[in-house]
Amino acid sequence: MSDNDQARIALFLDMLASERGAAKNTRLAYAADLAQASAVLSAGLARADAAALARLAAHWAPLARATAARKTSAVRQFLAFLHREGLRADDPGKDFARPQSPRPLPRTLAPGAVEALFTTLAGRRVAAPQDPRLIRLSALIELLYGSGLRASELVSLPRHAIREHAGYLILAGKGGRERLVPIGRAADAAVMAHAALVPRESKWLFPSRRSHLSRLRLWQLLKWLAAEAGLPPEHISPHVLRHAFATHLLEGGADLRAVQTLLGHADISTTQIYTHVASQALIDLVNQRHPLVQKP
Repeated sequence: MSDNDQARIALFLDMLASERGAAKNTRLAYAADLAQASAVLSAGLARADAAALARLAAHWAPLARATAARKTSAVRQFLAFLHREGLRADDPGKDFARPQSPRPLPRTLAPGAVEALFTTLAGRRVAAPQDPRLIRLSALIELLYGSGLRASELVSLPRHAIREHAGYLILAGKGGRERLVPIGRAADAAVMAHAALVPRESKWLFPSRRSHLSRLRLWQLLKWLAAEAGLPPEHISPHVLRHAFATHLLEGGADLRAVQTLLGHADISTTQIYTHVASQALIDLVNQRHPLVQKP
C-alpha cells in the first residue's frame, strides 16, 4: 500500500470512529477491505478512476455476492469521503455498481405461536410457582418478546438495570449506541419476581456461576419451552423472538422510525426488511382468499 493510500485510509477510519461511532471490529473490517483493494490496484485506490474500479470489480467477481457487496460498499464510502473532504476532485465510486445480494427475510413467529409459548410457561408456573428456573425463564421471555432485546444484551443486563415501575431502561447496545428500551407491565412484574431471587451484590441480573447466563443456555431454554408448547424447536431462538417483536409492532401500525429506535438499528434499511415480513402476510391472504384465485 502506498503512503498516499495508507494515509487516506487512516483518515477515513478516523472519521468512522469519530463521526459515526463505528465499533472497532467494523473499522478493522473496513481497513482490511480497503487494504486489499489498494493491493489489487497497485496502491492506486485513492486515485482510482472508473477503469481501475472496473478492474477491481472483475477481481472480486468470483467472491460470494455478499462478500463482494461488502467490499464494494467500503470502496464507495472511501471514495465519497475523499471527494467530500476535497482530497480528490471527483467521486467515481458513485458509478461503482454493487453486486445485488438478495437479503433473506428474517424468520419470525405468528402471534398464535408466541401466545402458545406464554400459555405453556404460565401453566408450568401454576404447577410450580416457586421454581426459580421458571421465574427466570418468565423474565427472559418477557424481555425478549416484549422489549426486542438482543440475546447478548439480555443475558448481560446488570443486576440493577431495571428499576421497578420505571417503564424503560437505557441500554448501551451494539456499537456502544445507547437506546431506550421499553419495559411493559408484564415484563416489569416478571423481572421483579426474578430479581428478588438474585443476591443484591450480584453484578448480573441473570447470573450463572462466575459470570452471566450464556447465550447458548438461553437458546437451550427457548428450545425446551418450544417443545413443551408443541412448536418445532428449530423455529425458535432469541433472535426469532426479537424479529417477532418488530414484525408484530409494524403489523399493529407502529411507525418504522420508532421500531428502528427500539431495535437499536443504526441504519433504517436494516429495519425496513421487517416491512417485507409484515407485507407477506397480506400477500398470502390475497393469494389464498381472493375469489380470482379459485377460478380455473
